[in-house]
Amino acid sequence: MSDLSPIRLTDRKRAAIVQAAIAEFRANGFEATSMDRVAATAGVSKRTVYNHFPSKDDLFAQILQELWACSAAATPEAYQPGQPLRDQLMALLRHKMALMRDPYFLDLAKVAIAEAIHTPERARSMVAKLAEKEEGGAAFVRAAQADGKLKAGDPAFMASVLQGQLKAFAFWPQVAMGQPPLDDAQQRAVAETAVEMFLCYWGT
Repeated sequence: MSDLSPIRLTDRKRAAIVQAAIAEFRANGFEATSMDRVAATAGVSKRTVYNHFPSKDDLFAQILQELWACSAAATPEAYQPGQPLRDQLMALLRHKMALMRDPYFLDLAKVAIAEAIHTPERARSMVAKLAEKEEGGAAFVRAAQADGKLKAGDPAFMASVLQGQLKAFAFWPQVAMGQPPLDDAQQRAVAETAVEMFLCYWGT
């Protein structure tokens, strides 16, 4: 099948519409963005936009779904008993950092967070799904506790403390204040400090 097949062309148009919606939502906000603007930015007809997405709410739902998909695709490896905990924690945070450096993920997050502030109910279901994704960190902590490598405590709270240190440097400044992503040396410094602090407090 050639790259110009109807199916491939339809996929490209759909992707262009989503990208245009992200750009328009970021620039103008959800309420001020029209389907006409999205169509113009995507370089397609308004009819084509409506063929893919019957409403702006459907477009926003697609953006949230892609945010979820990006996050779900970044699932780290499970805890490995018998392997050095520090190395595993560093790998966990490097995996998380890679997602936070992805420009597409950051664009999706900016749109979702901005709209969630103005209309919380529109993004509530996705926030719940992303919270479920964070459970992966809690499962890692729980397994390390069962292996005797971490002290007792609430696994969800402990994972949030660990990952929250990354977000303080590598997510919120970029999403809320337009700061550039951390470079490799900065990432390593943040991750190493977070792991050392975590192990000093909860390591056995």
